[in-house]
Amino acid sequence: MVPDPAGSGDVVLCLNTGSSSLKFALFRATAEGEESLAEGAVEQVTSVADALGSAFRQLEEKGLPQASLVGHRIVHGGPAHLSSTRVDAALVASLKGLMPLAPLHLPYGIAGIEAAFSRLRDVPQVACFDTAFHAHLPDCAAHFAIPKALFDEGIRRYGFHGLSYQYVLSTLGTPPPGRVVVAHLGSGASLAAIKDGRSVDTTMGLTPGGGIPMGTRSGDLDPGLVLYLMREKGFSCDQVEQLLERESGLLGIAGSADMRDLVQRHESDALARLAIEVLGYSVRKTIGAYMAVLGGLDVLVFTGGIGEHTPLIREAACEGLSSLGVALDATKNARNEAEIQHGSSRARVLVMKTDEDRIVARNTRQLIRNGNAL
Repeated sequence: MVPDPAGSGDVVLCLNTGSSSLKFALFRATAEGEESLAEGAVEQVTSVADALGSAFRQLEEKGLPQASLVGHRIVHGGPAHLSSTRVDAALVASLKGLMPLAPLHLPYGIAGIEAAFSRLRDVPQVACFDTAFHAHLPDCAAHFAIPKALFDEGIRRYGFHGLSYQYVLSTLGTPPPGRVVVAHLGSGASLAAIKDGRSVDTTMGLTPGGGIPMGTRSGDLDPGLVLYLMREKGFSCDQVEQLLERESGLLGIAGSADMRDLVQRHESDALARLAIEVLGYSVRKTIGAYMAVLGGLDVLVFTGGIGEHTPLIREAACEGLSSLGVALDATKNARNEAEIQHGSSRARVLVMKTDEDRIVARNTRQLIRNGNAL
């Protein structure tokens, strides 16, 4: 990357490091918000440092300006990191101590931080946590019904997809509507109940594996099932993790985690139809529960790849909710329009593309320019 010739504002590089890819986006801060300069991904990552080098080469080839700030999307902040935090050695050490809470995600996020910090040591960097949006859940939502000593050790509901929820909320006006349910439906999926701009409940729990069924994850289930697998079937902890994280969900029911494939098959394939019904039922049941938590509903938002592009899932999720004030317009829903409620619906129903990278850029710049305080 080259120095910013326009000098029009901070340039923020956003990094999202996963197990098999490094996603990146570049934004320039303007008076109107964040201007997107580029986005991309390096697939089939074997070395995070090499992947970061490849990302830099892609940006340099486009003649884009050099980053003045770097923001990292980090899945889990644990009990200590309740907001975006500047990267330093102490933060990295703290995150390494949290790896048991998210063993499938945190190691890669930490590797991305270390690689970027090594390459851009003089550039301020910020870790933006998906859990932070849910940091102040009410006690009744945060607590599992287990001994309090375990809660005090950090075993609690954390919730995830917080950067997506923050983006959605930012689009709904100031102040936001009082009673909002957001369904972030992708390969990972969750819902959140948001009251007066604050998360009051969410489906994911201690880890991103909890809540509704997902592409390859089971979501919530009877804990006795895990005991059964270990006692009666001889499963090890690693085998249970493999089953529930990578072999369950839509994949386990229908042999595919790709919603596009399931939609194509659903009329002729009973298992594809069942997978869609299970997901739709789980989302619908959660929407109803969250309406009870919120005392009604002003806005329902579908986002994430499945939420944004799959009318069949939105239809299944809202089926039977008309008596609660949620009704879809079938034509608008089929066209993936931005607002899809029927004229009789008391709640607005929106279809929205989320933008977690933009929130990472916004939080990073705000923290650094406000003296490390959001």
